[in-house]
Amino acid sequence: MKLHSSIFRNSLLFFAVILLLGAPRAAGQATADTSASFAQISAVPARITQAIDETQLVRLKGNVHPLARPEFDQGAVEDWQPMNRMLLLLKRSAEQQLALDQFMLDLQNSESPNFHKWLTPQQFGAQFGQADADIQTVTSWLQSHGFQVAKVSKGKIAIEFSGTASQVKSAFHTEIHKFVANGEQHWANASDLQIPAALAPVVHGLAPLNNFRPKPMHRILGEFTKSTATGELKSAKPEFTTSGGNFAIGPTDFATIYNVGPLWTAGTDGTNQSIAVAGVSNINLQDVADFRTLFGLPTGGTNTPVVVIDGADPGIINDGSESE
Repeated sequence: MKLHSSIFRNSLLFFAVILLLGAPRAAGQATADTSASFAQISAVPARITQAIDETQLVRLKGNVHPLARPEFDQGAVEDWQPMNRMLLLLKRSAEQQLALDQFMLDLQNSESPNFHKWLTPQQFGAQFGQADADIQTVTSWLQSHGFQVAKVSKGKIAIEFSGTASQVKSAFHTEIHKFVANGEQHWANASDLQIPAALAPVVHGLAPLNNFRPKPMHRILGEFTKSTATGELKSAKPEFTTSGGNFAIGPTDFATIYNVGPLWTAGTDGTNQSIAVAGVSNINLQDVADFRTLFGLPTGGTNTPVVVIDGADPGIINDGSESE
């Protein structure tokens, strides 16, 4: 049996923005009873205190992709080009960030009253997100420029919206240009964004405003085989060895390293659990089946992952480093 190393390439795009639009939360399920220190959550004060003046602008630095350079610039895109599922990222106050940093430490401190007191998305947003009044102000501003606002994250740290290149230019004072870099065609904002100064206390930045996608960091090492008669892995050592003398691990390795064997023995097998993975490609379910077969795990039926995609299905994107 052959297993293509693309199992290490394809990542799921299900729940792709859950880390931004769902709730940032520590690990595990939220408990029904949070600690006393979070029993009474005071309202987050509004930080937008001035009227929005479109002539008083501040620059949001660091929002231009490093490959969106003049030498690659092919000019502006059409005004009508769709700009879908953009995320306006919001920022916490300094006091909120300090409190969050401490809370994250307390979650793992057995002597803290907050030890393992996980928060629900709503609890997280109420404590560490933006004031409802500020979210309404920002949402109304986006809508005033013609954008369609889809939703606000439960953790109150991002607003998802869509529009056109023309609307982006009007609201954020930057043009969307076409670029050709490394032989590939892309589009991106050509300059830093600008927003009304009144919104600066709560707006961190905007993403994504380009289609420069991350490249896989793995290296294709070829194929390996396993004898169905003896179970022997043939040529496995050179195929699994990575640079620097590191080695990939299998399910049993994982169980040994993280001591999850007792959980498996007790019947905990991941049934009905969801895993959120941010990626730019769907997953090849045959890779999953091949991986499970290789390590003697059951395949088919309830062992086949159910893929839930947040947004349009991008399909399985091949980076061109292997042949199918």
